[in-house]
Amino acid sequence: MPFITLQYTAAVDAAKAARLASEIADLACTVLRKDPRRTSVLLRPVDASHWFIAGQCLADTGRNAFRLEVTVTDESNTRADKQRFQREAFALLSGLFENLHPHSNVHVIDCRASAYGYGGISQEEHGYRATAPSAPDRT
Repeated sequence: MPFITLQYTAAVDAAKAARLASEIADLACTVLRKDPRRTSVLLRPVDASHWFIAGQCLADTGRNAFRLEVTVTDESNTRADKQRFQREAFALLSGLFENLHPHSNVHVIDCRASAYGYGGISQEEHGYRATAPSAPDRT
């Protein structure tokens, strides 16, 4: 049950927003082995004049940036899964946003099953159990 938040400074129309949401969700579901029926994506455009990297305003530099966060249940993915997702997500977004600042970033956030859930019920109450790293986990 990943919750995906993508903040970005690039201009994005409705068609590109739908593409971003779809491709990021597909990547998370494939690489992190999650159920697409329980995957949420929130896109948040940010004015480049409100984003600073190394003390420089992106509006002044003419560059774009993104911050991608994917929240998953702790111990549902291996370190290798998360590293692969970071590489592939950065590559995907680098291809979709022009003039991207290299300090754009990807975070996979592990939350304990007792502290993360949906429908007012924690993952723990939903019956989540940590699985062996090689076993598919669709939480």
